Parts: sequence; structure tokens; C-alpha cells
Amino acid sequence: MRERIVNGPWSVRAIAGAHVVLLAINVDESRWRDVTAGLLGFAIERSELDNSKVIERYWLRGMKKFEDVDRGISPGTPLPLSEHPAQTFQWGDYTPKPGRTYVYRVVPVRGKPKNLVLDNDSSVMIKIQTENEEAGTHAVYFNRGVAASQAYARKFLDPNPDENNPDSPQMKWLSRGLYEALLNFIGLASSPEHKLRGSFYEFRYLPVGLAFKRAIEAGADVQILFDGVSKDYASKNSSMASQADIFDNCRPRLGNKSAEKHNKFLILIENNKPVAVWTGSTNISAGGIFGHSNVGHIVRDTVTAQKYLDYWQRLWERPDLKAAVLRDLDEKQTQTLKNVPPKSITALFSPRELPTLDWYADLMDSARQIVCFTVAFTIHPVFQDILKKENNVLRYVLKDKSSPNDQDICRDRDLVLVAGSKFEKGEFPGWLGEQLTGFNRNLYIHDKFMLVDPLSDDPIVVTGSANFSQASTTENDENMLIIRGDTRVADIYFGEFMRIFDHVYARYIWKRLQNKIPGEITKNFLKPDSSWVEANFEDGPKSRRRQYFAGEK
Repeated sequence: MRERIVNGPWSVRAIAGAHVVLLAINVDESRWRDVTAGLLGFAIERSELDNSKVIERYWLRGMKKFEDVDRGISPGTPLPLSEHPAQTFQWGDYTPKPGRTYVYRVVPVRGKPKNLVLDNDSSVMIKIQTENEEAGTHAVYFNRGVAASQAYARKFLDPNPDENNPDSPQMKWLSRGLYEALLNFIGLASSPEHKLRGSFYEFRYLPVGLAFKRAIEAGADVQILFDGVSKDYASKNSSMASQADIFDNCRPRLGNKSAEKHNKFLILIENNKPVAVWTGSTNISAGGIFGHSNVGHIVRDTVTAQKYLDYWQRLWERPDLKAAVLRDLDEKQTQTLKNVPPKSITALFSPRELPTLDWYADLMDSARQIVCFTVAFTIHPVFQDILKKENNVLRYVLKDKSSPNDQDICRDRDLVLVAGSKFEKGEFPGWLGEQLTGFNRNLYIHDKFMLVDPLSDDPIVVTGSANFSQASTTENDENMLIIRGDTRVADIYFGEFMRIFDHVYARYIWKRLQNKIPGEITKNFLKPDSSWVEANFEDGPKSRRRQYFAGEK
């Protein structure tokens, strides 16, 4: 959902997903110098409404502070923006709940750090409703994916989650509804009128296996394919299926040993009609559900569900089918990739021989304002060529790990690339040390999605199981969705992308600066004056971010 409110020279645009509200603040271009003179930042007040009645109101908090104010506070303590304002024209609120109504009041702050003046006459108040995850054709669930965070470090004295206890406070916080949504989807198969058909790369989290067992006991017909050749997961998959007593309902997927059986999808069938499909990047493992960043995406569309069922059927009937045979079958199912129809859902299955990566790269190159790209491993050269282009498109790349050639890609200043990172104890002044779950080889980012002009009226979301690699198109079992023209889906994905991106950005940039100039960056304080403003209006990525996010261009 998107709303925009203007008050004199000031405007605020709110972009709401399910758990995220992004606020884009802007000012009349012709008057910005006068209007922002002496501006120390913005205070943001949030109210939650229930039937137009305010049930909660408070100032949002941030981590940056003025150097000479509130000395001696405990590390990792967030401070109210009314006392330590946000020195940015974009702010992300990452604590809303789905399907709620919020009012934000954005107030320019002037004066001096120890004597702030809130310019209430220039404040902008905007009302927005977060998306209901369960409503509509698409239900999208992101886990938190930020065990290495200040919030987790503050909240849990014991940072070590028990992966075998999904109901523990730590695991519930990490899941943020992803685990519960998966179990609810499985639980929809509650009678003999229901069937479940699935295909999974990692199928080794026992609590999910037991959920399938409950569906079988309720009379549902359940059949699951799992990777049967991977040296890392094949035996673990079989072991879990045996432990859950569902092995007779499963088949190992064989075929080429070098090709990963990388799907992660589940089809719900009701009265012999496929009605919905669960897909995304989430493996059936503790790490997939609770550890690194992942998404589960439900599509309640019979046409899409049927396409998944057709794909699943050929894998189930011949679990030993090799990539060479499957390529021809997959290409016949989706014969052309020339265009994405307006307001459409396209399901794309691999392996296939068509130049799919080039097609994805062309989609990326078609962006006019913003590209958001997640990379679990390496960036294929076809994408590097696009990312290196010099233009005014903001391109955000979010990687799991840094690579030696990352900075070679960052030739255009409108490209910002960050890789997963965390703060060690005592490493960053005023912040707590952070710790990962220990569940994963991919430590931070496991998502596989790309957003093309997500804030436009015609956004494109590409999401699914494939890592945007050559093997993921020509060798592996993979599935992807291309969703065009659905602003609700784009708003959810964009909000979650920016949540993870902004989280990683502070940590990654800090470490790069420290490695480049050891000991040089030791402070992280707010500016005591308005010197922070100008970079947001001079030609460059900060100015374009302000304009694009605010919907001015």
C-alpha cells in the first residue's frame, strides 16, 4: 500500500508491506536550501489505530546519537528520534504488524543538539495500513534473517537457539511467522479430499516432517520428492522422512548426480483440483526457516498451481530423469521468454536450454529507476555487465559473502553492493556484539529474488529457488515466478529487501572502512548541524534515492 501527503514544501510518502513501513521524506526542489537551513533531522512519531482510536503512540527510535548528549548509556540502546533525530530522507519502521493501521507524524527538527526545537507547524502526518499476509492471491512470508542484530542481542540473554524447539522465544522471533505459515499451509490438507505434492532440496527438519505425518493421518494423500543424490543432504533427507514415518510417501529424486534437485515447493490439491502452491527460497531445515534470510511465497491461483503440478508429475513419474530429457519438457511447458504479459504470473521451470539468464539480465537492464538483486553466491557475468553500466538507475545488490571482484562491479556510483556481516563484541562503539545461529553455511542471505522498478505502477518481481546461475537454468531442478504489475507484492518484497539491505549496509561498510584505513573510523555520531543535508540534493545516488522513493520521478 502506498500513500503520499503534502504540507507546504514538505511531503511524505509511505510504502507499506506486511511487517515494514518505509517513509520517504521530500522537500520542494526549488526551496530546499531555505527550507532545510538549520535542519538537524527528523523526529518520527507512530500511532497505532483500532477503529480510529489510538491504542499506542510513541516516538520511533534509532541507534545514532549526538556525541555530547546522553553520555554513558548502555551499548546497543536505541534512542528516541525526538532527541536524536534521523539524519536521512528515508526511514524504515521494521516493527509494524500485518493488517494494522498506523499514523506517522514526521517532524523537522532544528536548534542545537542539547536544545532541540521540533517544527510542529511543518510536520506531515500520514495514515497507512500494512498488508495482510493472508489476503489476496499472494501471501508472502519473510523470516527475520537477522540473528546477528542489535535487536536479537538485546532481547535474548541466551543467544543460542535450540533448533529442535521451534516454539522457543528465540526461534519464534527468528521465524517471524514463516515457520507457522508453512505448517498452516500443510495443515490445509485436513481430509481425504486433499492432496499435497512437493519437491524439496533439503527436507530434513523433523517438526515439518511431523506436520506432513499429521496431514496423512487426517486422510490427505501426500507425496514428496526430495534430493536423493546430494552428498550433503540425501542421507539426511531420507533419515528425516523415516523418523517422521512418512518415507513411504516420499521418493528420492535422482537423475544427474552433478545437478542439484534444488526445488522448494508444495502444491495443495482440493477435490482433485490444484488450488495453491507454496514456493520461494526456504529449505525444509532449521537454517532455512530460522537462520539466514528466506522467503515463503503462497500463490492461490489455479492456473499457476496446475503448472507446478504438471512439472511435479513428470519428476515424480520418472524420478531418475536426467537434465537432458527434462530440458525439452520444461521448454515445451514455457515456450517463450520474449515478454512478460502485463498483470501476470509466469511460472518458469528448469532445467532448460533457452538463454534464461540473458532474459533475466534483460529484465534487469529494462529498469528505469530501481533494481534490487539478492545473490546467495556469485554474480554471473551477464549480470555484472548490466550492473557496471553507468546510468541513473539505482541498483542495490545484497550478497551473502563478499568476493574479490565486488568492487570492480561498483564502477557506477548509483550501484551499492553489500555483503553479509556482523559486529563482534566491542568492535563498534556503543553497539553490542552480535552472534549468528550457527545453523547455516550461507550465513546471511539465501533469498533468490530480483525487483525491477518496484515502486513504479508496473513492477516486476522475480522470485523462487534458483540462484541466478548458469547451473540453475541448464542443469538443476528449479522453479521461479515472474510477477508483473502487482504493486502489493512488490511493496512487500521491496520493504523486506530494504530492511535486510540497511541492516547489512552499516556492518559491511564499517568493516570495509576499517580494513581500508585501520583505526580511522572510530565514531558514529549525528552531525550537530545541517551539513548532512546537501548530499541528498546534489547530483548523485542519495538525491536519486530521495526522488525515486518519494515518487517524484
